[in-house]
Amino acid sequence: MDYCSSCGGRVTLRIPQGDSRPRHVCTQCGMIHYQNPNMVVGAVCVWEDRILLARRAIAPREGFWTIPAGFLENGESTADGALREVFEEAGARAEIERLLAVYDIPEIHQVQIFYLARMTRPEISAGIESLEVGLFTWDEIPWTDLAFPTVKAILKDWQRLHQGDAVSRRDFWRPKPPEPERKPELVPETESPPAQA
Repeated sequence: MDYCSSCGGRVTLRIPQGDSRPRHVCTQCGMIHYQNPNMVVGAVCVWEDRILLARRAIAPREGFWTIPAGFLENGESTADGALREVFEEAGARAEIERLLAVYDIPEIHQVQIFYLARMTRPEISAGIESLEVGLFTWDEIPWTDLAFPTVKAILKDWQRLHQGDAVSRRDFWRPKPPEPERKPELVPETESPPAQA
């Protein structure tokens, strides 16, 4: 981040007063720009013995299969967001049955929350973000063409649930090598942001 979204001033990375982490702070208005993880929500949707998958029409991983999922919008619950993604990507109507899994993926700044949902009818249709959609038995799932590691993981968690082992949380990350330590600029306690005209 180079510029403040509030006033357009330059930002610097420093630890603000009363904080313990480096933040992007505007040098003009003093606004602190917090950057927090993105929430991804989705659902493993089931109709009888089949699982709903959508083939992506957008990057990243265009042309690969996924379960309906996407970023949570402001003002919606995680369950509502998951059902919205199901309808937007696959034209499917479903009802949430339970939380299936939560994956922490700090290396890409995401928390992914997946539900188990039962489709209320078998009709599906590809949305604008999907090339095609389909209902697959376990043996029909295109395992070599799945879009992301978490898609394979959530499908296997669904299978484990049906074998009697519930999975509710998993750390889904690879350790990063340590970064060289650098000390961010500290904001002196007496410093205050410049007054705005």
